[in-house]
Amino acid sequence: MTGRAPLSFDAIEREFASLVERSSQSFGMPVLELRVENLLPLVTGLRDRFDFALFLDATAVDYLERSPRFDLVYHFYSRRHNQRVRLKMPVPAERPVVPTLTGHYGSARYMEREVHDMYGIEFPGNRDLRPILLYEGFIGHPLRKDYPIEREQPVVPYRAG
Repeated sequence: MTGRAPLSFDAIEREFASLVERSSQSFGMPVLELRVENLLPLVTGLRDRFDFALFLDATAVDYLERSPRFDLVYHFYSRRHNQRVRLKMPVPAERPVVPTLTGHYGSARYMEREVHDMYGIEFPGNRDLRPILLYEGFIGHPLRKDYPIEREQPVVPYRAG
C-alpha cells in the first residue's frame, strides 16, 4: 500500500480473532483486550502485517478490589494508516508479570521501567528495570491504590554531580 490507506477495524478484528478476547472501539480507535500469553504474537502481527511501527505508550490501571487487579495498557501507531490501536491485558496482583516488548520496540525499555516503578509489574527480558521516576531505595509503588500516601521513605544520601 502507498500513502495513508484507510485501515478498517474489521480487518484488524478478523486478522487477530484467535488472539483477542474482546474488541471494541473508543473514539475511533480499535481496542483489543487479550490475555498476556497472546501479547507477543499480537504485537508482532500488528507491527509486521499492519505497520504499527511506533510504540507510543505503556501504562497500567489499578482496580484494587478487582481480580485480576491491574490492566496493562499499550498504545501503538501506524503512520502508513494514520491509525492508533490500544491493547489491554488483565494482570494479577499475585504474579504481575508480562513479557517485555524490548525485542520489538527499543523504546519499550523506558516505558516498562516506568510501569515497573509505579505499579510493580515485572517485565522478564527487560535488562534495565532500575527506577526511572523514583530514586534508588524508594519503597513501594506509588500509583498502586493501596500505597500509603503518608509513608515515610528512607533518607538517601545526597550525591553531588
